[in-house]
Amino acid sequence: MKRVVVGGCFLFVFLFLVSCSERKEAESTMERYLSYWQDMKFEKMYSMLDERSQQKISQKAFVQRYRVMYNEMKAHHLKLTPIIPDEDPAEDEQGYTVYRYSMKMNGLAGEFTYKNDLKIIKEEGEDGEEWRMAWDEAQLLPQMQKGDRVKVEVMKGRRGEIRDRNGNAMAVNGTAAQVGVIPKEFSSSQQMEALAKTLGMTVKDINAALHAQWVQPDFFVPLKVLAERDQAVREATAIKGVTVRSVDTRIYPFKEVAAHLTGYVQPLTEAERTKLADQGYEGTDVIGRTGLERMYEKQLKGTDGGTIRLVDSAGNERKMIAKKESVDGSSVNLTIDMFLQQYLYKQMENDMGTATALHPKNGEVLALISAPAYDPNDFVRGLDPEKYKALQKNPKNILYNRFAATYAPGSTLKPITAAIGLEKKAFDPRKEKKIDGKKWQKKSWGSKYVTRVATPSAVDLNTAMLFSDNIYFAQLALDIGAEEFVKGATSFGFNTALPFEVPLSTSSIKNSDVPSEELLADTGYGQGRVQSNILQLSLAYTAFVNEGSIVKPQLLLQKKRQPTYWKEKTISKETASTVRQALVKVVEHPKGTAHRPVLADLPLAGKTGTAELKSQAGEKGKENGWFIAFNEKKPTLLIAMMIENAQNRGGSHYVVPKVKDAFHFYLKEK
Repeated sequence: MKRVVVGGCFLFVFLFLVSCSERKEAESTMERYLSYWQDMKFEKMYSMLDERSQQKISQKAFVQRYRVMYNEMKAHHLKLTPIIPDEDPAEDEQGYTVYRYSMKMNGLAGEFTYKNDLKIIKEEGEDGEEWRMAWDEAQLLPQMQKGDRVKVEVMKGRRGEIRDRNGNAMAVNGTAAQVGVIPKEFSSSQQMEALAKTLGMTVKDINAALHAQWVQPDFFVPLKVLAERDQAVREATAIKGVTVRSVDTRIYPFKEVAAHLTGYVQPLTEAERTKLADQGYEGTDVIGRTGLERMYEKQLKGTDGGTIRLVDSAGNERKMIAKKESVDGSSVNLTIDMFLQQYLYKQMENDMGTATALHPKNGEVLALISAPAYDPNDFVRGLDPEKYKALQKNPKNILYNRFAATYAPGSTLKPITAAIGLEKKAFDPRKEKKIDGKKWQKKSWGSKYVTRVATPSAVDLNTAMLFSDNIYFAQLALDIGAEEFVKGATSFGFNTALPFEVPLSTSSIKNSDVPSEELLADTGYGQGRVQSNILQLSLAYTAFVNEGSIVKPQLLLQKKRQPTYWKEKTISKETASTVRQALVKVVEHPKGTAHRPVLADLPLAGKTGTAELKSQAGEKGKENGWFIAFNEKKPTLLIAMMIENAQNRGGSHYVVPKVKDAFHFYLKEK
């Protein structure tokens, strides 16, 4: 009896161990299959199917069904997890062992999950018995049957818009005309030549589009997107075989006027489609390429939604698998006033330069201009290589963003030099200095001279500012000293990144730790190695309006805005007042450099500047003309403008009337 009991125990243990071993093999096979599925290795999945399943569907059809369905669903980040029971899993009537698994995936309709059965059976293989997976349509999606298909509908999230302070559209969603052809109706050389001429394309371009791999004889082949009212649209539709469709597009109503500020969107590149797929982008989407469109991409971009339905062979819905509502992007509302932006651009459109306007009390930026500029709509609709090459080679460099660049400020730096000197107690503004002649130098300078235009012999601060006396401010910079001058300039925002929504080149006051005497003297009147972007230089002038504090620039519109300072108490109230009085005389005094044209009903304070650009001493270089001004009584507007190549046109005197016209327009006519 003992032998029977012992033998029975050994048999039980043996069968138990065999059962455990087989279960582990089955579960290991299932886990490998789910791993292939999670990684979308559909060929590998198919290789693990049992014979009965492989007889139902070929490898090609199997792989295609998964790929097509997941592509339509925009499926990504699949996570498949086996559900391992505590007890041995049951078998069905066909001898399959039935396990369960959970699926989680992200896609067009958001994240959704489900649980489903997964069957496995042991079959004879080349190397003996092995576990194989069963498959039917329900493995694609639960409750799916033979003949069913997945129906996917996309709900696009609209891109947010960019508008100015008055609600004027700067970048909006609209429609355009997409010109294309039906190949079977469009084949003659005469048709191609006529259409190529109308669209500004080549016959080679059209042929390439017609012979793309996806094209079928009755397909619509898109060739070019144009504005709906473009004359070329009407001319193209007169050609047999040409069709026009309406397509959604991004529109920039002000074209060149705000091009460098708004920037533009473009379709995703192949590399971006792959890289950004996880962030909700797909093949037909656009992305902000430059300007505010790029900077506020996350805010502006809409989130697509959609539905995934299971339908039968007749198209009748059997089940809603998943649904996600689309979300429109958020709009960006700016402090910019397009009335002023347009007027300033009109003043400059035939020149090369930059301008800005702001409220000197609260820092709201009202205009930001780079002239001349391009039409951003061209980039959205698609530029042919020849046109893009022409833009790149344009002698006026219209693709260059001038308001983001830095320039020598010329004499517009003199008020800052004066303020630094007053704070350092380096001079008495009322004391007259004796300066003779048009040039001056220290004996140790060799051939280096500082020159001036007017020649008053007794010069105090007001006189020096009035006549823009280079010698006076060169001597003042030397009296301040290099180290203190750089410290003072830094307190005005030089050598410091500007806290602004749009990236700008940093204004700088030096290119070495300790400027030489000659370099320091030149820097005192805005030459030397001093460089400034136009917005930072304009903000420095707000210290003379706000009792010594510099406002923080603001580009995003807020309903209630309290003044925020970037640099608080940069200078004293007394220093600000002294410099401000000198700036009033520059405009109001009959001999002031900014006196004409006279605006009798609109008192201004400001400073002109002519920055000379030359590669070596003694050489006559090109000149940039500057004028920065604000309305003196209850200041609400500050305008700065710089125009390149102002030599032979009066230097800063070419700029002054343009700025004064803008003041009159905005404060008196608007």
